[in-house]
Amino acid sequence: MLLELKNLRKDFGGLRAVDDVSLTVPEGAIVGLIGPNGSGKSTLINLIAGATHRSAGQVLFAGDDISDRPPDEVFQLGIARGYQEPALYLKMTVLDNMLLPVKNQRGEGPWYAPLWHSWHDEEAKHAERALAVLEQVQLLQHYDTLASDLSGGQMKLLEIARSLMGQPKLLLLDEPTAGVAPKLAYEIFEQIARLRRDHGITFLIVEHRLEILFDFADFVYVMHLGNLLAEGSVAEIANHATVREVYFGE
Repeated sequence: MLLELKNLRKDFGGLRAVDDVSLTVPEGAIVGLIGPNGSGKSTLINLIAGATHRSAGQVLFAGDDISDRPPDEVFQLGIARGYQEPALYLKMTVLDNMLLPVKNQRGEGPWYAPLWHSWHDEEAKHAERALAVLEQVQLLQHYDTLASDLSGGQMKLLEIARSLMGQPKLLLLDEPTAGVAPKLAYEIFEQIARLRRDHGITFLIVEHRLEILFDFADFVYVMHLGNLLAEGSVAEIANHATVREVYFGE
């Protein structure tokens, strides 16, 4: 199992945002995490990514306990994430944004940075790979565009593409289609499926647009008031009486 959460809990003062959550994410899967606003989904993503400290429980990644690892170490281990609002450097070009997450760049070392000839070839190879990824997500024509000049949907795609430069094993996405037109929202999920197929990346995705998520997810977890309310296949969740009551008041 690539990711395993064991009795994970997070308290903010007297508020318990995540309450004794246990779940698993198999390698190579697209797993959905759904629930009403305020149910604890984003907090759970933050706990996995190391951005928020747990109150109790464990986060296991590839069998190792990473519960207390800081975000940079979690990233180095192979977990990348996206945000509800893309965390891009808006005054940098699309290509420059792509080059930031590359691990172990020689030019970042204090001994090598002044020696341009010692890292130039490596940087050129990273740029070639970045351009190939941009072509895969249909952003190649925007490589020299400032990130601020992209549409909302293109920013979401850039954030996903940029995360690939860190060669993640697991990608955590928090509402990747929020604020995006329906056609492009579906295309974003088509790109996710393609990245899973071509790169073997595992996805845990927080998403409110169930009509799109359910076309792509292998398995779905439902959160409500900090707890896991239900889990199962898309068909099982779509027909779950309690889930339908929470979501649609049926």
